[in-house]
Amino acid sequence: MFQSGFRAHHSTETALLKVTNDLLIASYHGLVSMLGLLALSAAFDTVDHSTLLQRLEHVIGIKGTALDWFRSYLSDRYQFAQVHSVPSSYSRVSHGLPQGSVLGPILFTLYMLPLGNIIRQHFHCYADDTQLYLSMKPEETEQLVKLQTCLKDIKSWMSSNFLLLNSGKTEVMVCGPEPLRDRSENIITLDGVSLTSSLSVRNLGVTFDQNLSFNSHIKTISRGAFFHLWNITRIRKLLMRHNAKKLVHAFVTSRLGYCNSLLSGCPNNSLRSLQLIQNYAARVLTGMDKRDHITPIMASLHWLPVKFRIIFKTLLLTYKVLKGLAPSYLEELVTPYQPNRPLRSQNAGLLVVPSL
Repeated sequence: MFQSGFRAHHSTETALLKVTNDLLIASYHGLVSMLGLLALSAAFDTVDHSTLLQRLEHVIGIKGTALDWFRSYLSDRYQFAQVHSVPSSYSRVSHGLPQGSVLGPILFTLYMLPLGNIIRQHFHCYADDTQLYLSMKPEETEQLVKLQTCLKDIKSWMSSNFLLLNSGKTEVMVCGPEPLRDRSENIITLDGVSLTSSLSVRNLGVTFDQNLSFNSHIKTISRGAFFHLWNITRIRKLLMRHNAKKLVHAFVTSRLGYCNSLLSGCPNNSLRSLQLIQNYAARVLTGMDKRDHITPIMASLHWLPVKFRIIFKTLLLTYKVLKGLAPSYLEELVTPYQPNRPLRSQNAGLLVVPSL
């Protein structure tokens, strides 16, 4: 249920939205949360073919001709190296999934399926990116022991399945109200490596900070978008408008729109830098002077301001939830309003306000 990689109606945004919602609710209830981001080394390259075939047969239930197709797809693959037109001897490939293949991501997801039995409740995956989170009272130090035990079990399972959990790249962050964070013990160990809580972590392309304010993420977006926009500005006179528009969308507005539903509720002063980037992009694209009013320029481009783009994304995700086009873990968060007696509002498409 919590594997969002390469599945219909699932994305990095839906995965992060679920995690962020859980962390914010825990913080509201006076809990601190330990968020661990597990890093794998060369995950797709170490998948064992025989283990994968056994999993397809005994866990997934694929048998007969269909299983033979998968066996044929994975078998009789060879690799070699060539230097100055001199090839090495051929070596049979017994591990790894073909790079760039359509089946590769799906097979890897199925290969990782039993991992959910170890960390069923508080985890989320996107392909080989696994995040584990646990909420607790600051004085409940026994929860850290459970988390450490869970990490050891994860590493043991991965080792037995030819996957390598990289302890050096595994990150941990404690988030929640600052007074409670200061009271919590936030150091755990994994194979003798101390995992000290970071002030911020990068999670599927989004920077999480301890307050879940996303200020660090906004700064990162602004810095990267401005860098690319400055480069586009330098060559703008050499470009036709439609080509300049492609560059702006590829390097600037795509950054403003990526996972922007997570910024819902952020104050206007936090979003101001993103709005300035969008304004600058609109002026670069249209060639308008900085003294010209920005609203007509944005209207001519059919661009929504940053704040309204966030609202639109939230409404879009809500619509998908109501139409069965969203992950089940988001559908659980939205409940249509059904009055106890017939009312005019029963067909108004209202939603139940969740009780925290």
